Amino acid sequence: MRPKIFVIAAALIGGSASAFAQTTHTPGMDHLAHMQPARSVPTLAEPGQGAFAALSEVVRVLEADPETDWTKVDLAGLRAHLVDMDRLVTDTVVTETMLPDGILAAATGDDATIATLRRMVPTHAAQLALDDRWQVDASVADTGAELRVTSSDPAVVARIQGLGFFGLMASQDHHRAHHLMMARGEDAHAH
Repeated sequence: MRPKIFVIAAALIGGSASAFAQTTHTPGMDHLAHMQPARSVPTLAEPGQGAFAALSEVVRVLEADPETDWTKVDLAGLRAHLVDMDRLVTDTVVTETMLPDGILAAATGDDATIATLRRMVPTHAAQLALDDRWQVDASVADTGAELRVTSSDPAVVARIQGLGFFGLMASQDHHRAHHLMMARGEDAHAH
């Protein structure tokens, strides 16, 4: 019988000590911090739809910049451009012809999309032409726009063809700086 009493006494003493240790307060102890889950909770990186997220980011940058000239800020112009970008990606119908030295892309769509293409393709082609690895030619017509990008380097030709029309229109990472310039009311090859 003594071993049973010993086991019961040990369990009672051990349980009491454990409970005491868990409830003892130490100065500076943050009980709420101990109740938080061990895993970190992810936070959202983008505040919703892409155009809204871009506008939100620009507003944050403008508000943080004490040099912002609010009399020149043109968020409506930036919004119109973001709508154009969305229309270009979602509503454009493209026929891509692979050339031995690159690509010829004929882009068209409904009337609003054609207007977008006529604004965006020539101005973005000028940005693409800053890259001396390829040659760029753009033209507009009543039916939309054409973009021809070629190179004499087979590796660059593969890149051009891999990018295709939409990849070429999204390349040359100038978009964020361009959007901020537009929002500030500066002429950033407005389209």
